[in-house]
Amino acid sequence: MTRSSSSPVDEGTPRNYGLGPRAAAVLVFGSSAAVLVVEIVALRLLAPYLGLTLETSTMVIGIALTAIALGSWLGGRIADQVDPRRLIGPSLGVSGAVVALTPAVLRTTAEWAPAMLFLIASLTILVPGALLSAVTPIVTKLRLTSLAETGTVVGRLSGVGTVGAIVGTVLTGFVLVSRLPVSGILIGLGALLMVGSALVEWRRRGWSSTPALTLVVVAGGLATMVAPGGCDTETRYHCARVVTDPDRGSGRTLVLDGVRHSYVDIDDPTFLEFTYVRAIASVVDAAFPEGEPLAAHHLGGGGLTFPRYLAATRPGTRSLVSEIDSGVVHIDRDQLGLGSEAGIGVRVEDGRLGLRRLDAGSRDLVVGDAFGGVSVPWHLTTVEAMTDIRRVLNEDGLYVANLIDHGALAFARAEVATLRETFEHVALVGEPTDIGLDPTATPEGGNLVVLASDRPVDLRATQEALDARQTGWKIATGDDLTSWIGDAQLLTDDYAPVDQLLQPYSPRSSQ
Repeated sequence: MTRSSSSPVDEGTPRNYGLGPRAAAVLVFGSSAAVLVVEIVALRLLAPYLGLTLETSTMVIGIALTAIALGSWLGGRIADQVDPRRLIGPSLGVSGAVVALTPAVLRTTAEWAPAMLFLIASLTILVPGALLSAVTPIVTKLRLTSLAETGTVVGRLSGVGTVGAIVGTVLTGFVLVSRLPVSGILIGLGALLMVGSALVEWRRRGWSSTPALTLVVVAGGLATMVAPGGCDTETRYHCARVVTDPDRGSGRTLVLDGVRHSYVDIDDPTFLEFTYVRAIASVVDAAFPEGEPLAAHHLGGGGLTFPRYLAATRPGTRSLVSEIDSGVVHIDRDQLGLGSEAGIGVRVEDGRLGLRRLDAGSRDLVVGDAFGGVSVPWHLTTVEAMTDIRRVLNEDGLYVANLIDHGALAFARAEVATLRETFEHVALVGEPTDIGLDPTATPEGGNLVVLASDRPVDLRATQEALDARQTGWKIATGDDLTSWIGDAQLLTDDYAPVDQLLQPYSPRSSQ
């Protein structure tokens, strides 16, 4: 019996939906690249709130891989049940809207509902990742015109998708992040995906869908502009704002990702607002004769509060600062008055690499202030890093560093133990409850200041300086410090589980 021409096509025979090979390659390449762009930028976006830790990286990579697996599976399954041509436009459009809104949504959540950050972050990676990953099996379905070409089509599109992922990774890591703020990358990518959705739908449905699609694209763009969570300035690493002190007209607070990072008095650099900065000043003033100029190196810049203090109190001091974020340096110059102080030089560089550029015995003082409450550059904590710091210090040189930790203070204990392995004399300054001088109280954590040198530390002079600045902090050294350190492990380049040791807390200020 002859089958009627109006009968359904045999389900085992692939249909030709008319999608050209170039269009298919562009769709697969672009969607695969977009998934990796979202993954890498999400790491940068979340680091200020969750820390640039092994756990954060593992979480983002795990969610991205879950999205790819889920999208590939569901995309193929749905494409077998629904006309695949109806799926591509919505997949691109919805993922584009989510990607474009991600910076505002995550930053708003981090500031106003931090308990929800993990869930919201997971969704902002999972939803667009799954939708974009579904494009490859959908396009594969459209391109399968003959069972004899199945291997060729699947293999070619799989290869194109892999190349797209590689290009997305390299482009983001080496080009986009170095030239654009993370929100700009995501908003731009989201806009491109929404435009791609509009083009796909226009090609499928013609002009009848253009008004609605145009409205969606415009609405999405406006939403990204008016959504909360914006910044005065967005740097490569931070969402930054400069806030004027209402009680002190010349006072400025540098706020990075919602946390008070630095306080600068433009007219009076000797005014030190934060307690830990006053503690560092006390340690340095007790270690060196009053007014003596120093050769100093600073690991981490921020608002350059302490380099300015040295320039004002020790004329002739030469301070060299390693600050990894060029955007913060621009803020220092444009909004915080950097430029009038003599002897302050800033290099945009990683602190560990900056140390290698210094000559042996060339510094009287090294100040470490690159550690944040949720993000610690572990490579600046190890025995090898401390050995390099010791190398650049002269025989009477001093290393003083700000540490931030909470809970059991496991990271701070390990770092102090590491310094003891490197320097002959080490002391710890902080609240008595945090440094073991009041064993009846439970440590709260926060800022601690550690000092290390190969020459003896003048404990009495240091304590007097701390008292004069009304810090309320005390000094732990000798047996007290040994007891406080306990059995903490040394940190090395080969073994530095800083991410696991650190107990972060999300205060509204770092003082």
